[in-house]
Amino acid sequence: MSDEPTYPEEAAVGAEAAKQSAADAAGEQDAAETGAGKRKQYVKAGVAVGIGSAAIVAALLYANRGKRGSDKGNG
Repeated sequence: MSDEPTYPEEAAVGAEAAKQSAADAAGEQDAAETGAGKRKQYVKAGVAVGIGSAAIVAALLYANRGKRGSDKGNG
């Protein structure tokens, strides 16, 4: 056995390791920014769905309002 550690052939050693770690850090930052952008899109979509649902409920309540009044008068 030798005293030097063995590395896989694909492993970055020395200056290559520093370059690779810098590239990994930049990739993680890009991924974080992409995640934040997607989160904003999901929030916007959730707000739109909530507003749309409220509008539909309001329209149904308004549409059924006249029918309730006519039932009371005939009964």
